[in-house]
Amino acid sequence: MRIAMIGAFGLSPRMTMSARALPLARSLVARGHQVQIIMPPWHTPKEAGRRWEEDGVGIEYIPLSPRIPGLSTASVSWRLLSHALRSQPDLIHIFKPKAFAGLAGWLHWHANQLRSSRTPLIVDEDDWEGPGGWNDALPYPPTARRLFAWQERWGLRHADAVTVASQTLQSLAWAQGVEPGRVHHLPNGPRAWPIGDGAQARAEHGLGNDPIVLLYTRFFEYDVSRLVEAFARIHASVPQTRLLVVGRGLMREHEDQFALLVAQANLTNSVVRTGWVKERDLPDYFAAADLALYPFGDTLINRCKCPVKLLDLLYSGVPVVADAVGEIREYIRHGETGLLTSSDMPEAIAEAAIALLRDPVRRLELAGLAAAEMHTKYAWDTLTERLLDVYTSVMPVQPESTLHQSP
Repeated sequence: MRIAMIGAFGLSPRMTMSARALPLARSLVARGHQVQIIMPPWHTPKEAGRRWEEDGVGIEYIPLSPRIPGLSTASVSWRLLSHALRSQPDLIHIFKPKAFAGLAGWLHWHANQLRSSRTPLIVDEDDWEGPGGWNDALPYPPTARRLFAWQERWGLRHADAVTVASQTLQSLAWAQGVEPGRVHHLPNGPRAWPIGDGAQARAEHGLGNDPIVLLYTRFFEYDVSRLVEAFARIHASVPQTRLLVVGRGLMREHEDQFALLVAQANLTNSVVRTGWVKERDLPDYFAAADLALYPFGDTLINRCKCPVKLLDLLYSGVPVVADAVGEIREYIRHGETGLLTSSDMPEAIAEAAIALLRDPVRRLELAGLAAAEMHTKYAWDTLTERLLDVYTSVMPVQPESTLHQSP
């Protein structure tokens, strides 16, 4: 099978294409299929026109156009579609039905109406963009908000099939009028991390042998004051505990609020902030942690997410205490693969963390089973089998062997 994947943006700094589309593409290629990923490098324009291959996956950053409102959007979107069609794909899979990718999908659907043989269109949704979602959280101009909300509705309704990263997104797609049989739950799988050197990370930050609670975060997913209150409770019960904060705020005000509250709680000497850490060094920080907190407010954005950072922790064998919100409840079974708490109870996450800090055997049991499931149940190879079933459902009827083998 020949598959063209189109992204709304490049592999970085956002994660949809690198942490979702690319692992699926690699797994498909390993099964003998041909996959091209075409993207506009909107955030890294110097890479425009670059073409390369990773593990057999063809990757292309299309040339960009001068940023002239309207003209630039149409030109880039048409270029995305035309470059995708060069490989004569059996189907096109759009990742995020918004911006350039959304318009490319719109152009493809209308072109399909004029052809005698159609190329199926699949739309992937890993975040909610419309009302209550990112449209309300990010400072988009009003025209962009209206466009993105319309693109999302249109893309979901007109796709031959829809893949969604969470069960909440599945319900939202149904609410948009998409037939249930066309919506397929396809959660994220973990990134493959090597075993890290925890001693190195501890030495670099002067952590010694103190109990380490890891916060791997961008801060926006939860009430920062609740997090600081939780750590204050943990520190009061286990005084040597240090909070190791890896990451930086999506919005500066959240990070500033965190620093202020930490100072007001007289916890500054017990909190170590690393800021951004290079990906190759992350395993060292995972290995340094005794456990991780994963606070997650009960918002529509969070319920729709399939959090990659959580999977990083579980895959790497870090015991996790997390809020029972959205897809987190699918990855963590309370008392078996981690501990779940209520985001409405400030003391809950602290009490669970304190219990685990005092029980190293339980930490190892939870972390071991969680890591095993990340390597099996949620492995990208396993998830790709589900994706192939989706692809098969939209293809013209033909022998199954031609769909699951190389063309």
